[in-house]
Amino acid sequence: MDPDAVAKAFVEHYYTTFDSNRAGLVSLYQEGSMLTFEGQKIQGSQNIVAKLTSLPFQQCKHNITTVDCQPSGPAGGMLVFVSGNLQLAGEQHALKFSQMFHLVSNQGNYYVFNDIFRLNYA
Repeated sequence: MDPDAVAKAFVEHYYTTFDSNRAGLVSLYQEGSMLTFEGQKIQGSQNIVAKLTSLPFQQCKHNITTVDCQPSGPAGGMLVFVSGNLQLAGEQHALKFSQMFHLVSNQGNYYVFNDIFRLNYA
């Protein structure tokens, strides 16, 4: 399968789910997965989703600007780098963000092994 197509489909699914039902992201992570969110390291699917669902806003909309990907390792993994804008409900200005995912293939299905998120302050 084309890595760019996989990355695009993953990004669309991830951010659509994040914006509508953050708890639904749990299936994209496993117990060995790690999220670094603004420098804070969190491991395990349940802990990651607990962090994401506890963020201090209920509604948001991700607007993706770029998606770059590269194959990673002999087992069919993939690095996906995303940049875009995060619009919070009730806020006038969007926040710029970058996020990197290391996707690992598990019998043809991908899960997030590593996830690093940062807001970009100008």
